[in-house]
Amino acid sequence: MTASSPAEPNAPILLEARDVVKHFPIRTAQGRQQVRAVDGVSLKVRTGETLGLVGESGCGKSTFGRCLVKLIDPTSGSVLFDGEDITHMSRRELRSRRTGFQMIFQDPYASLNPRRRAAATVEEPMRTHGMGTDQEIRARAIHLLQTVGFDESYANRYPHEFSGGQRQRLGIARALALSPRLLIADEPVSALDVSIQAQVLNLLADLQEEQKLTYVFIAHDLAVVHHIADRIGVMYLGELVELGGSTEVYNNPRHPYTEALLSAIPVIDTDTEVRERIVLTGDLPNPIDKPSGCAFSPRCRYAQDICRVEKPLLQIQLDGREVACHFPVATGAK
Repeated sequence: MTASSPAEPNAPILLEARDVVKHFPIRTAQGRQQVRAVDGVSLKVRTGETLGLVGESGCGKSTFGRCLVKLIDPTSGSVLFDGEDITHMSRRELRSRRTGFQMIFQDPYASLNPRRRAAATVEEPMRTHGMGTDQEIRARAIHLLQTVGFDESYANRYPHEFSGGQRQRLGIARALALSPRLLIADEPVSALDVSIQAQVLNLLADLQEEQKLTYVFIAHDLAVVHHIADRIGVMYLGELVELGGSTEVYNNPRHPYTEALLSAIPVIDTDTEVRERIVLTGDLPNPIDKPSGCAFSPRCRYAQDICRVEKPLLQIQLDGREVACHFPVATGAK
């Protein structure tokens, strides 16, 4: 597994989310209520950068990723791609912009048409956007299949004839068909064996270097994200609670939730590292009725009275890290 190359610190902003909110209306015994899946997330992604988004299941990271590429419309807030606000664009207006950003899905088998052969799967986006003649489209599809590690004999195979890792590579080839600048990878390796995960991650790193791609890499495994990301954003219950450099977040977490996530990573060499295992008590709060104050306070071992009353804002710390916590771990909360 290879780490990504650091992005240029002064590279232009390619993607920006401004206070993105996504609520889903549902009917309950108490009447109509809102599931607060994403609750005001703001961040910027620079050209050539890999931003990792991590958090446990149900934290809203996949929903947020879909909002970024307009697969679902945010309830409020805005998304800017290359400086242009795409939030309220019509389908017709958005169509020409979609060549600039694509998505890699978690389950490659569910996202592939079982009736389409591999080459036809890769060709479909190019045909939809009228990118060349039949011969040119077929030639580019074969080239993309070769780029992700297939020879020409795979072109006529159906998805069920591929292994899980091969299907994910096919999904990557399809995502590259329109020569995008940004890829949103939604847990692209979580359903794969560990050895296959490394192959897919190495492929993504190589493609980024060759094609100057920008990634938003969504996962629940901090160890995986640490290897591929330049920066890491940690989400909890629809909110961004920590954002900083990959190495800094991994080696010196500032938010108690990030600290707990890191403590769950198995330590292989116990002679050189001793890590305290932090077991979170209680269940994940209901996203319909979030706790007052800090959403993490019912499970936080450092919580004090102010945490249950006043919601902490995501603020820049002295080390440049952004943390939403009244008592960041490194400032002596222990």
